[in-house]
This record gives sequence, structure tokens and C-alpha cells, in this order.
Amino acid sequence: MGLIGSIIIGILAGFIANKIMDRSSSGILWNLVLGIIGGFAGGFLFDLLNINWGGTIGQLGTAIVGAVVVLWVAAQLKK
Repeated sequence: MGLIGSIIIGILAGFIANKIMDRSSSGILWNLVLGIIGGFAGGFLFDLLNINWGGTIGQLGTAIVGAVVVLWVAAQLKK
């Protein structure tokens, strides 16, 4: 997948994670950053758990799971 595809996956993952965590949309740039960080976090967590999703849908799912975890950790740190 190229750079454009990765950016689209990141934006979608950040947007979906914001909706799952019931947060208001923070803009396309924040969604992209959240999706990219989520992709790394999700990949790390899935490697630890020995879970392997393939393809574009797998990358999107991994990034969404990671972004939700990142948002949850951030919410816990704010308390």
C-alpha cells in the first residue's frame, strides 16, 4: 500500500476511533495523527498477542483498535 492509501487508512481509523469512544470530531489532521499512532499501537499489541490480520481491512482494524486504546489511555491519564 502506498503513502496515499496509508493516509486514507489513518484518517478513517482516527475518525472511527473517535466515534467509538464517543468523542466529537477533532478534525482531519487529528484523525490522521490518531490513526497513525493507533496503527503502531495496534500493531504492537497484536504482535504481543500473536494476532495477524492481513490486507487493507486488517490494517484498518488494527489501526482502529490501537487508536481506541490510545484514546482510552489518554482519557485515563486526564482523570
